[in-house]
Amino acid sequence: MKKLFHIFKVDAEEAQRIAELPNEPHNHNFEELLIGLEGELEHFIDFKTSKIKAPFVSFVTRGKVHKVEPKPLDGKCDIWGIRFKSEFIPETTFQLYSLYHNQANIELHKDNCFGRLVNICEMIYDETQEETIDYGIIRQLLSVLLTMIEAERKKTLPAENESPKTQHISFGNFLSILEENFRRPVGVEFYAEKLFMSSRNLNIICQNILEQSTSEIIETRKLIEAKNLLISTDKTISEIAYELGYNENSYFSKVFKKKTGQSPSEFKEEMKNSLIS
Repeated sequence: MKKLFHIFKVDAEEAQRIAELPNEPHNHNFEELLIGLEGELEHFIDFKTSKIKAPFVSFVTRGKVHKVEPKPLDGKCDIWGIRFKSEFIPETTFQLYSLYHNQANIELHKDNCFGRLVNICEMIYDETQEETIDYGIIRQLLSVLLTMIEAERKKTLPAENESPKTQHISFGNFLSILEENFRRPVGVEFYAEKLFMSSRNLNIICQNILEQSTSEIIETRKLIEAKNLLISTDKTISEIAYELGYNENSYFSKVFKKKTGQSPSEFKEEMKNSLIS
């Protein structure tokens, strides 16, 4: 997906069309949120297949191998789909990865809280139909939507799971420290010391939860912010590199291209054309 953000609906007819297409396990370069009002979802993720009936929420993080098939139930299917790039809401992305690790699908109750989720989806969709789309409004609404979903998710947790496992507590603390320090030119040892653990143990935790090393996660957070700054500001590539703790503009550009397949200037131009269109 080249767009930063896309919202769509899946009805019974669209679900039938999807069912007729080849559908092998795959991954993608964006985050995907599905909110089911009617119908059900057959979902292969985290190496197991499950079925979930509406009302439900399903969140698939970028890069995670999965296969999803929406299906009508009693002839009805009504599912909101929201796709967005990590840099669209950079400060939220890693928290989502942590929250939905090994829990992609959440069954909800069809009550007033769920109705408000649907209302926000409708507001987001309405904004995308405006002649001039205000992506700032969409970001705010999406952040509210994710916050409300997290509040509902907490209600579904069994009492014995209310206190997360030690690894998840440590990972959450790491993300909080990362959010405050990712612009600084510091490495894995800095974060490990802040968490009173060895670099090795921090790497193990990061591998277990995100299947990435600590250094990869730090680099990814920097690049998400770099993309955000390239899109939302007029700062030069040199200014962005310096702001994110890179001593040399050339090294920043090299890392950016290695991770994204594009130079910073190519990415900025592509996103500019995407937002205009």
